[in-house]
Amino acid sequence: MTSTLAPALLCAALAAAERGWPVFPLRPGDKRPAGHPERDCPRTGRCAEGHRIPEQRATLEAGHITTCWQAAPYNVGIATGPAQLVVVDLDIPKDDADTAPPEWAELGAADGLDVFAVLCERAGERLPTETYTVRTRRGGMHLYFTAPEGKTLRSTGGSLGWKVDTRAWGGYVVAAGSTVGGAPYEIIHDAPAAPLPAWLSDLLTPKPAPAPMALAELSARMRNATAYSTTALRGELEKVLSAREGGRNRAVYFAAYALARLIRTGDLTEAAVTDELMSAGQSIGLPASECRTAIRSGLARGGAVEASAA
Repeated sequence: MTSTLAPALLCAALAAAERGWPVFPLRPGDKRPAGHPERDCPRTGRCAEGHRIPEQRATLEAGHITTCWQAAPYNVGIATGPAQLVVVDLDIPKDDADTAPPEWAELGAADGLDVFAVLCERAGERLPTETYTVRTRRGGMHLYFTAPEGKTLRSTGGSLGWKVDTRAWGGYVVAAGSTVGGAPYEIIHDAPAAPLPAWLSDLLTPKPAPAPMALAELSARMRNATAYSTTALRGELEKVLSAREGGRNRAVYFAAYALARLIRTGDLTEAAVTDELMSAGQSIGLPASECRTAIRSGLARGGAVEASAA
């Protein structure tokens, strides 16, 4: 298998690098990066000055690429941030139970491409498919775009909509020519990567976090809350408002968990905590349904509501 795959994968890695996209090795037949995780880092060799993540190890240097891919049939990862790429990942359902949420199902969306088409229609724009495009191993699509100058966009997971992710800084994609689970990643439109549409760039640009609510204003809204409980609530809200992509749901959950004890003691009401956390969570881009689930789970874990209600 090695003798058959290695030359093709080396060619795939070199082809990506020739486009200006830094590459790094993925495990043979897998999507996960090759090499050691940070917890097992020996702090020697390439990591002598600290653990180097794949994004830092990615290279355009043909000699390094050749040496690496001649050693083993590594799949090819493209570090999207250093490549100045934003890749829109349009996925398909994993199985029959993986169905669209009601807000997308009622629009007839059955997969990521359908959801993306709705987003384009809402923006009054056509589907931007005239760009370098790869079919993923399960039949989804990767649309490659060049990142806008002057912006640092990070990877997202579902913030645009169901089955629509993006890969930018902090992420990577499996390059065409790689094979995972016996299924290939294939180029289906071989063209230069088009510039990221301005409307899509605007949607992906993080909104500034709202200014923390003044303690006097929050106290007025809480009415019967003590100074201590109001301060505690504001502190948890500030943690939520400062949460970054990938940690927002967790921030809301732990805020609810922390505030559950003040509900149990009667210092705060469940309704007040829920309202404030819903507002904070949605202001940083977390969908209402995810906010509600995280809050109920956190309150249940903290003993403020019945677990069956979470």
